[in-house]
Amino acid sequence: MKIARIESFGKPQGLAIANVDNPCPEPGQAVIDVEAIGVGSQDAMIRSGALAEFGYREGFVPGSDVVGTVSQLGSDVEETWLGRRVWAFVGQGGYAEKVSAPVQTMVPIPDGVSAQDAVAVGASGVVAHFGLARGGLAAGHSLMIRGAGGPIGVMAVQLAQLAGAAEIAVTASSPERSKRLMDLGATSALDRSGRGYGSSENAYDVILDVAGGPDTGTFFSRLAPNGRMVLVGAVAGMPPETFAAPMLSSFQRSLSFSTLSANPTTVPDADRQRVADGLFHAVVHGQIRAVIAETLELEAVVEAHRRLDKGGLFGKMVLIP
Repeated sequence: MKIARIESFGKPQGLAIANVDNPCPEPGQAVIDVEAIGVGSQDAMIRSGALAEFGYREGFVPGSDVVGTVSQLGSDVEETWLGRRVWAFVGQGGYAEKVSAPVQTMVPIPDGVSAQDAVAVGASGVVAHFGLARGGLAAGHSLMIRGAGGPIGVMAVQLAQLAGAAEIAVTASSPERSKRLMDLGATSALDRSGRGYGSSENAYDVILDVAGGPDTGTFFSRLAPNGRMVLVGAVAGMPPETFAAPMLSSFQRSLSFSTLSANPTTVPDADRQRVADGLFHAVVHGQIRAVIAETLELEAVVEAHRRLDKGGLFGKMVLIP
């Protein structure tokens, strides 16, 4: 089978297609014939070498979530899984024609949801859900989403609307992207600095930060008293070591900051399955919709990463084996 792996860290050209043996499921696992692969900013950060401190080495296969059909079962797996269309959070190794994954990471895909739509909603929707939950978002609250045009942001806008948020402000790189976010449910639009476009500049109960980067700390001033900021991504890089100084200087406003990584050590598989299942059924019922930036063949993985690095994509990049 074909995979795409990192042969050298740095530029997108470090990714290459290789032929390897088909996977063999271990006990409790199943092989999935992959139909769609989610491509995220973390994949690009790993490939660039920005996360080398976490032990990534040449030969690493990116790709945290896939959608496909179960074609082979390991021992201790119920026969009912065979032939089912599933979404699976594999963590790594998803850039492949086939993957073997534990059954507890899989969620059946309901009829009416395409493979591409499911992978666009799956991992990004799960992060958005738990990020908003970490921030304590509830009906009537006000929310700002930094970096809202990416796959997590577009899901967060829709989930916040479903939750009954009174205001959903978004930061984006252009008025055009802001308009697309308002079509998804945002109520006001701001530029990347949190100002501009003639929209409101209120204080917010919750800030969901997908961007990170050197400007993270400047947004503490946009929180209302008892406000919460949750960092769920770092597409602009990690915040500087001193980013929390503005929060500490506003001690009497009782602000808080937290991070959310929806990995198996912090989000149990059962919780991820439950949320993903709810997201897929919300697509079926028209409550949310998948937003796909582009769909490319697996063999075009280098071009996919070039476009990720360039920025400006709206929604999820998807690869098709």
